[in-house]
Parts: sequence; C-alpha cells; structure tokens
Amino acid sequence: MSTNYPQHRAGDLHFLKRLNRSAILELIRRSPGLTRADIAHQARPTKPTVGSGVQSLLDQGWLREGDLQKSSGGRPGRSLYLDEQHHVLVGAEVGVHGLRLVACSLTGQILASHDAYLAPTTPEQTAARLAELLRELLASPDISARHCLGIGVALPGPIEPGKSILRLAPNLGWRDIRFLDLLRPQLPDVDGIWLMDNEAKSAAFGEFYFRTDKTTDSLVYVSAGTGIGSGTVEGDYLPLISRGSQGLAGEIGHTVLQPGGLYCRCGNRGCAETLVSGWSIRAALGVTEDEDLVDALRPRLGDPDVQVTLQRAGEALGTLLLNLHHSRNPSEIVLGGSLIQLGDPLLAPALEHFQANQNRLLGTTRQVPIRVIRDSTFVSARGAAAEVLASAIHGPDSLM
Repeated sequence: MSTNYPQHRAGDLHFLKRLNRSAILELIRRSPGLTRADIAHQARPTKPTVGSGVQSLLDQGWLREGDLQKSSGGRPGRSLYLDEQHHVLVGAEVGVHGLRLVACSLTGQILASHDAYLAPTTPEQTAARLAELLRELLASPDISARHCLGIGVALPGPIEPGKSILRLAPNLGWRDIRFLDLLRPQLPDVDGIWLMDNEAKSAAFGEFYFRTDKTTDSLVYVSAGTGIGSGTVEGDYLPLISRGSQGLAGEIGHTVLQPGGLYCRCGNRGCAETLVSGWSIRAALGVTEDEDLVDALRPRLGDPDVQVTLQRAGEALGTLLLNLHHSRNPSEIVLGGSLIQLGDPLLAPALEHFQANQNRLLGTTRQVPIRVIRDSTFVSARGAAAEVLASAIHGPDSLM
C-alpha cells in the first residue's frame, strides 16, 4: 500500500483541501464523537476550514452528525461519526485451502462475508473463482446500493513493496504472480482502490487500524495456519507496516529454529514451519490435504502421538513469540490463524514458554499482552479492507 503523494505545486488548493479532509476523517475515525470545535482545537486549522471540510464530507456520505454536545462556552456542537450507510470496503484472502471475502463499513463492521473451500490450484483459476465470488458479494442486497471504495486482496507470501507482485507462496507453489492483473479484468465495473498485501500484514493492519478503544502504539499479528507468518504495524496518524526492502519482514515461518533440520517447502532446512505449521503437523500425523486438519485431530487429541506433536509445535510457537518480543518488542501480540482452533494442546505450551521467559532480559515484571483470536476466519480479509480505507483517506487517489 503506497502512502506517497505525487508532487504538488505550492498553493495547490485542491491538494490542501484534500489534506484537510484527510485530517478531519482520521481524527473522527480514531475518536468518534468529536465536534467541529474539537477538531479545530486538535488539528488547529481555522474554523471556516473545518466547517467547509466537514460539510463536504457530510455531503459525500463519509460522515454523519449525532447529538448536540454540551459546550463550556459558545454554541453547542454536534458530534461527528463515520457514516456506515453509504460506502463499502471489500477485502478478500486467498488462503492455501480456501477463499474468504468480506464487505465492511467504514468502521470495520462486517456487513457480508463468505468462506469458500478451494483446493490449491493455479493463479488463473483462483482469480477466476475469486472474481465470481466477489461479483456475488457485491450484488447482494445489503451491498449493491453502496459505493464501493475498492478491493484489497491478502495473499500467503511476501509481496514486493511498491510492485504488487507476489514473489513466492511456497504452500501454493506460486512464484512471481501479479495477482491483481489476473483479477481486475474480470471485474471491470469495480472502480476505486485496488491493492494486495501479505495475509499476516493485512491482518495486523486491520487489528490495529479498526480499533478505537484500548489502542496501542505497536502491534504484531502472528498467523498460525498452513504456514506461519507475522505482520508488524506501528504509528499514529497513518500506521505503517514493516515490510523490509524485499517484502520479507515478518516471514517468521522461515526463520531457522533447528539448524540442519528437516527440509522446508521453501527449500531451506530447519525452518520454523518444519516444527509448527499446518503442513508439518499433517505430515507428522498422517492427515491428508483433502481433510480439514482441525476436524481430523479433534477426536484424536488424547492420542499420545498427537499430544507429543502438538506439544513440540506449541513450544516452537512459543519460541517464535519470544523471538518477536526481543526483535520487535511490540506493545501487543495478537495470535490468530486456523491452528488456534486446536486449543490448549498447542496454545498452552506456547503461552507458558513465552510468559516464563519474556522478562529475563530486562528483569521487569511488566507483561507484553498476548491476545488470542479463537476464530480468525475473516481477520486477513477484513485487514485488506482496512488497507483500502487507509489508502482512500491518505493515499494519492482523490476519493473524497
């Protein structure tokens, strides 16, 4: 997701008005219920500038007015909120075993969703199926009357920054795929913003950006599914995703935990995914690719081989969490992904290892909280929708 504005001449009034509207929207997004006077006090533009900007955003369906608020002096003002009735944000996740789609309001409320099984196949066939599902989603009665601001797609592999190229999805066998180029021609009527990102990075962004209470200054999301990935987001006015020069930041599943260990699907040996991932657990316990892993293991959780495998995987996950704590030191760690549904046999050793060791370096009693999302089916898709909203508010395309 690009956040670089094109060059503008000094005194470009259209650009300045857009910046003012962006600032107003961002303030209200983060602090719902502000009045015009509150905005003028916090952002320090002139009152006529605030009034003009707010009125424009009301007219375009970005904002709505609430109740009159008490005033310590002067006329009472009306509270302002993001309008949840006029626009829609669409997000989709291409998973290793399925496609997940959401349509969201400006506040991140999921208005419609769809979860479809899809066996690993070619990028072209996946794009065709996703386009079909997106057309159905956009045509649904609750969505069709809204203005679509754009589509964000989350994918299971590193995305080259600034180029929208999926460099490698080892669990799909895809390499150097311009997925939006395959998808967009099949949806010619969808205008607005189109973007793609790594699924863990999208999830991290959504968990950070759509929160307006108990906010933090940095967050790491760990996606534990067929593969293991993470995303780091930090910032304030416009949160930033840590990407690295080649988009590899957060690929924790391919950090080496066991030098000289088993071969990973990426080609290296001893990667974390050889110890904790959906595919490695399948291989260890004889669960085939056409079976749902969680459904297959639930009746077997008391079996000694299952307990040993999940204990080992949980300890490896705990080591990854500890490594992230020491290398990124976020204010919060969020843990999601399909493996979380295996519950305590996997999670207990992971969390115990992290909690027992996280304070050894500093000798403090302060705990970095870990929030576990038990059902994260739509977290990445919703995060991709959040990236569309952030791009609409802050990006170079004038949608306001």
